[in-house]
Amino acid sequence: MSRPARLSDAEVTQRLAGLPGWSLQDGSLHRELVVKDFVTAWGFMSQIALQAEQLGHHPDWCNSWTKVVVELSTLDAGGITEMDFELARRINTTVGPTP
Repeated sequence: MSRPARLSDAEVTQRLAGLPGWSLQDGSLHRELVVKDFVTAWGFMSQIALQAEQLGHHPDWCNSWTKVVVELSTLDAGGITEMDFELARRINTTVGPTP
């Protein structure tokens, strides 16, 4: 399967406008989620891990108690690609735009 190409800055800005809860930070799509407890955070990460595996695309993320921070970019493309936006959309579908 071919890997997607890096999107231009203009394309990223345009697509980001339609992606609630996400921002651009240090060259990556960025989202911070705060949920009700650690088990919910862990469950969310487990759900997204399965989605990421289906895409063959894995987030940089960290979890501390009720907080999950997600960073998406495509290393081998040198920036943000459609694959990052697809995983971000799946994350929004899983948790909603503003949990």
